[in-house]
This record gives sequence, C-alpha cells and structure tokens, in this order.
Amino acid sequence: MTTAEAAARTPNLRTYSVRTFGCQINVHDSERLSGLLESAGYARADKGVYGDVVVLNTCAVRENADNKLYGNLGHLASVKAKRPGMQIAVGGCLAQKDRGVILAKAPWVDVVFGTHNLASLPVLLERARHNETAQLEIVESLEVFPSSLPARRDSAYSAWVSISVGCNNSCTFCIVPTLRGKEVDRRPEDIMAEAQALVDDGVKEITFLGQNVNSYGVDFGDRAAFANLLRACGEISGLERVRFTSPHPRDFTDDVIEAMATTANVCPQLHMPLQSGSDDVLRRMRRSYRRDRYLGILDRVRAAIPAAAISTDIIVGFPGETESDFADTLSLVEQARFASAYTFQYSVRAGTPAASLPDQVPKHVVQERYERLVDVQQRISYEQNQALIGSAVEVLVATGEGSKDFATGRRTGRARDGRLVHFAVPQATDVRPGDVVQTLVSFAAPHHLVADGPLLGHRRTSTGTGAAVASPEPGSAPTVVSLGMPGSPVRI
Repeated sequence: MTTAEAAARTPNLRTYSVRTFGCQINVHDSERLSGLLESAGYARADKGVYGDVVVLNTCAVRENADNKLYGNLGHLASVKAKRPGMQIAVGGCLAQKDRGVILAKAPWVDVVFGTHNLASLPVLLERARHNETAQLEIVESLEVFPSSLPARRDSAYSAWVSISVGCNNSCTFCIVPTLRGKEVDRRPEDIMAEAQALVDDGVKEITFLGQNVNSYGVDFGDRAAFANLLRACGEISGLERVRFTSPHPRDFTDDVIEAMATTANVCPQLHMPLQSGSDDVLRRMRRSYRRDRYLGILDRVRAAIPAAAISTDIIVGFPGETESDFADTLSLVEQARFASAYTFQYSVRAGTPAASLPDQVPKHVVQERYERLVDVQQRISYEQNQALIGSAVEVLVATGEGSKDFATGRRTGRARDGRLVHFAVPQATDVRPGDVVQTLVSFAAPHHLVADGPLLGHRRTSTGTGAAVASPEPGSAPTVVSLGMPGSPVRI
C-alpha cells in the first residue's frame, strides 16, 4: 500500500519528506529526523510527492548552499499556497548559521532548528501549527547525542555510526566548527553497542562518522581510542565491512594503520583530505601538516595495505594561491596516485578567516586550474582502474535508484575498496540488494568498473531484500520500511 492509499484510509495521517544537502553527517542526521517524525506518528510520503511536512536539512560548506536553499524555498512557497496545512522546516548547518535570516527571506517557513537540537523538530512543528506562527529554535551546544534518537535508516545492510560530533580544528576556509561546535565523543561502549545492535538487525557494513574520526578519544584522554574501536569491530560476528570518514592528516597515527591492516573486516579504503599540495597554502589554511608528512602517511598505508584505494579532497584557488602553489598540488597528485578526488573551487564563506584574506584568486584563474586538476586526476583514476581488469572483486549489491540497469541487465554495488562496480547477472540468478557476489573486472572507466563475465560466487544474506529499517535504541525491534540511497563524503 502506498502512503497516499494509507492516508486515504486514515484521513488524519500526516506525511513527511526530508531533503538532504551536504555530507554523510547530514545524511545520518536526516535518518534521525525521519525516525523522530515516524515516532511522532507521521508517515513517509511516496517518492516524488511532497509530504504535509517538508524538511530541508541544509549544508553551509559551499557558496551555493544559500542559493540551493532559497531556490528550493521559493518553489515550495507556491506548493504550500495550494496545500492548506502544509508545513516547511529548515534545519542543519545553514539554519544554524543564518537563523532568523531564513524567516526574514522566506516568511512562509514554519520551523527553523539548528544542528544541536534535532530532537526538537516534532514539538516545534506541533507548536507552529497550534500557535499559527513560525518557530525558531537554535541552541549553542549539543542537547542530545544524535545516535540516541530513533532513526529511519536508508539501507537494510549498510549503516552510519556516529562516533563524534563537532571539530576542534581551525581551518581558515571551514565554517563547520562554528556550526557544529567543539568535538564531543561518544563512549566506546555505546558505539560498540550500537554496532552490535545493527548487526543483529542484519547490517553487514557500517561507516564510522566524525568531522575528524582519528582525533576520537580527545574527550576522555585516550589517543589510541580510534584504533581500538577499529580492532573491536573485528570481534563482531557478522559485521563484514567497516569504513570511516574522515580522518585528518595531523592526527593520523601508525596504530590506526596497523588496526586497518590487521582487522579483517576493516575495508582497504582511506579518504584522506589533502586540500592543497603547497606548504605555503596549507600554512594559510591552518592545516597543521605539510606535504611531506601527508605523503609519508600514504607511503605507510600502502606498505601495510598494498591494495588500499585512497581518495582525497582538494581545494583549488585558495586566497593567495600562485601558479607555483598550484603546480605543487599537481605534482603531489601525480605522486599520490589517488583512486579518486573530490575537487572544489574555493568559495568565500562569510564568517571564516579566509573570507577576509587578501589576494583572492580571480574566478577565471580558479576555473582554469580546476579543469587542469580534474584532467590529471581523471587520467590517474582511469589508469588505476585499468590496472584492475582481470582481477576478482567482492561486491556488496546496492539498493535504490540506479542499482539496476534494465537495458544491460547489470546490477551495481561497491567493492571492498569502495569502487563502484556494475556487474552482469545471469538471467536465472536472483541477485538482491544486500547480497554479496564475486566477479571478474572486464572493463574500467575513471569512475567505475564493469564486470560482464559469469559470477564467480553469489552469497544470499539475511538483508538481501533492499528494505530499510527503523532503528530506535540498540536492542529494540526493527520496523521494515522503504528504500534509500547514501550521501557524499564528509569533507574537512
């Protein structure tokens, strides 16, 4: 039964939809917002249909974040005008930053809430309806750790596990510490209890989330806490894949490398933000490491984990970046041989120290450098993937839109190293999302692999249904609901 059909049978049933902008932390927050709304009696709106409540969970990292928000709000104003009783809520980083500005620019918004008070959303919506006036609630410190809230997970077989919120770094380009606050760490026993509960629900893969995962433990004075967390995952029976994002080169230690290399279910994948290959630019960014230290980390990772796929973030056109600085970035990219890179053109963010730095680089120069960097990384990614042709890969089959190409009969999933794989499925084989297959790579492109040969192996799993689940507190019973897709990397 669709949500619309259920609503027809239950006239008072209110529906919701959540739209997420930004990183994996925002995606995880949206799962919690969905769980809160369902706990409060709302039902998720059908795909492509606006709910009676529309929540925009925003990002503030990029310059166009504001444009995205207000563009969406402009469209929703006309939708709301035709839908009596419809409510619009804005949360996330941009809400934390702009606060009352949102209501001034878009007075048809009903609720604005911040990054620290997700749990307030159902109450604020009800208060706005009862009082017939907009509700603004922004708090300055974390009220409830998000992982203690109910969640409507977007996948039955893969889950995010937040180990910390906030950040203690002071990168001059980044507004995240202002909006998310200082780092707050969860206790290890709480994290492992959540991981065990997820596995008990059928989850095969977890991804640890934090703005700086390898500084985890700063709250309770244990510098080995993150490495120990990874090792502890190896003791959880049924947990097949463990990932994490994102570490910071300053805090990346050899004990983490050792834990990655010796813990069987920790995947051979590392997303290590670089930002620039120039020591001068890194200094102005306050990144607290230099190119030699960064390259040294990569060397040690590859010595311990030869098959590791390493990805990164790079900013082009930071204030004062010269052609020589940019050449340093290109040379590091050539030397590092990243599997992939998320590349960004620097954009001014009000409230960051970099916004007032002199020597802002002209837009046309930034664009030209950006295109050169993309071309170099595209070539390297292609070469890296080409080298995998003929090799065997283990693929965890994906769910959601785009997971099956009906024209070719291919399905899609992720290899253990995080690479996207499109693979052929014999007609008589029922491969379901959440299943695990082994296959041979037959073709490579810069951003994906193709495996068109016969399957070498196919393992059905208990979660091979593609259904998402609602996860309240660890140990409580799951409720089967519908499908979803994960988001994009955390960038620090």
